[in-house]
Amino acid sequence: MDFDFRLGKPFVPPPITLKQIHDAVPKHLLRKDPWRSTYFCIRDVSFCGLFFYFGLSIERILRSEFGGYLPLTAAWQVKLGRALLWMAYWWWQGLSFASFFCLAHEFGHQTLYHNKYVNDILGYFFHAAILAPFFAWKASHNAHHRTVASIERDENYVPYERSYYQLPPKERATTADYLEVLDETPILTMGRLLIMQCVGWWLYMTTNAMGSRRYPKGTNHFSPYSSLFRPEERLGIVLSDIGLIGMGSILYYASKLYGGKAVLMYYFIPYVVRGVFFWARYVTIGLVLMLTYLHHSDPTIPHYRKEQWSWVRGAAATVDRPLLGWMGRFFLHNVSHDHVAHHFFSYAPFYNQPEITKCIRGVLKDHYNYDSTNSFYALYRSFTQCMFIEEEGAIVFYKNKHGQAAREVAEDQLKIIDERWKAEDGRLQCCHESVSGF
Repeated sequence: MDFDFRLGKPFVPPPITLKQIHDAVPKHLLRKDPWRSTYFCIRDVSFCGLFFYFGLSIERILRSEFGGYLPLTAAWQVKLGRALLWMAYWWWQGLSFASFFCLAHEFGHQTLYHNKYVNDILGYFFHAAILAPFFAWKASHNAHHRTVASIERDENYVPYERSYYQLPPKERATTADYLEVLDETPILTMGRLLIMQCVGWWLYMTTNAMGSRRYPKGTNHFSPYSSLFRPEERLGIVLSDIGLIGMGSILYYASKLYGGKAVLMYYFIPYVVRGVFFWARYVTIGLVLMLTYLHHSDPTIPHYRKEQWSWVRGAAATVDRPLLGWMGRFFLHNVSHDHVAHHFFSYAPFYNQPEITKCIRGVLKDHYNYDSTNSFYALYRSFTQCMFIEEEGAIVFYKNKHGQAAREVAEDQLKIIDERWKAEDGRLQCCHESVSGF
């Protein structure tokens, strides 16, 4: 169902079990195909090389006047042509870099090859190429899959509660109270949105911003002794740091050899932002932040406290979006188009997720969340409407700057579902952490 259908409709938790979900999906869709996985790895690396070649050819294309098909008779035409070619390069290379992240994401879930070391080694190099710490991210991301939508235990995009903004109790709060704290000018909103999109990844990596607040101050993804990681994961964290240092050294020597401007133009601009379309077209880090934020931050998606949380309910508390259309399918490897299926079957290869989505929709029915809203508008909508949640309530929804929630829980039906859920031993089936897909 899309956004307009869900808006305002009383929420009933999905009364389904993990067995129902698993029975709906043919087992062959869960199997790895190493040859097909290899094809996608070669394809993504090839496109990255192709886009680099295009970037290196920009001045030659201008000198040839686009092969003689578009004569450039004035200086402004040359400048315009150069600007358009560079923006095209930044956009497509940014998508290519984002494909590296999404492939490494699959390797982190061990979905592409049968051998654990093959998955880890390839994921390590794909992530290092775009300055991402593979083993550190893998540890916290898999923890997120075990605890998604749990207010107490989820690893990232955990909602702020009313007390964070020091708002009055909801019984006494007025519209003016909310607006005094939460209202802001469109320029300020856009500025905060840009900060999240452009540097939010690094803030999360270095300070655990937007992560779980149960960790102490100073928690980050680079210290092997960070509370994010178990003792047996510490070697991987060191290796991740070495990968970042190695890639940073390559970029440093490239700047010495070819100049800092060349490294900026060919690597860092597509890595961060696409030129003059600074608010509407994010690449690599911006895309990664946008797609992950939109997976779990929506006014119509519930968050659960421990008495109502289950693994199945958490997995269903995400949303599929056709992010960037065919480009999202091609370069982002279905990560947004089939995110619900990914949470139920994160150990299944991404190239089988579209079929898995079709299978589980028949089980989830009205509990399958799909939003066809333009992704950039959806980003703005979620950013401005997902402000805080209440301190109490076992199932809660985001509230906006007016203190209003898009949905409420159907309390009269919740008791009936809870009794049926417990009778079927649903909690034992749904909460078993081994289903998270390592």
